[in-house]
Amino acid sequence: MNLELILFIVLAVIAVVSSVLMITRQNPVISAVFLVLNFFAIAGLYLLLNAQFIAVVQVIVYAGAIMVLFLFVLMLLNTEKEHTLFIDKRAIKFFGVLVSAFVFIQVAYLILFGRPSRTLTPDEAASVKAGTIQTIGQQLYTNYIIPFEVAGFLLLATTIGALVLAKKKFE
Repeated sequence: MNLELILFIVLAVIAVVSSVLMITRQNPVISAVFLVLNFFAIAGLYLLLNAQFIAVVQVIVYAGAIMVLFLFVLMLLNTEKEHTLFIDKRAIKFFGVLVSAFVFIQVAYLILFGRPSRTLTPDEAASVKAGTIQTIGQQLYTNYIIPFEVAGFLLLATTIGALVLAKKKFE
């Protein structure tokens, strides 16, 4: 077994276990923590696929910004009433189990009977090179510098606008 296969197995097990623990926990904050762990495991899988930029974006955007917002909403909501939402709804539970079993069978079929190719075509090799941070940064700061700067100014303007709207009185 090579190191790449061992890392894949470890990260896949972490992703699967954390996703199962996420949906089985009663406390939504603990579920959110397991979701963050799942995001990190998926980012590791992206690194194994030579998609460094997607892995970094996965950690920054999902594990960082979105989970902060998600935890903020969870803290504001009253989740005590949600426990009685699915009581006596066996049809919904049966449908969820049926869909989960169907997806599991599909994934198991792909794992057991799928035949991945061992060599990369020139197009696949070019797509692997296109996903690196160096290539994306070079394109972003050479060919797409104007749209990048416009997006930065728009984000700055919306931040200033949100601060002005949030301020109750001017001093």
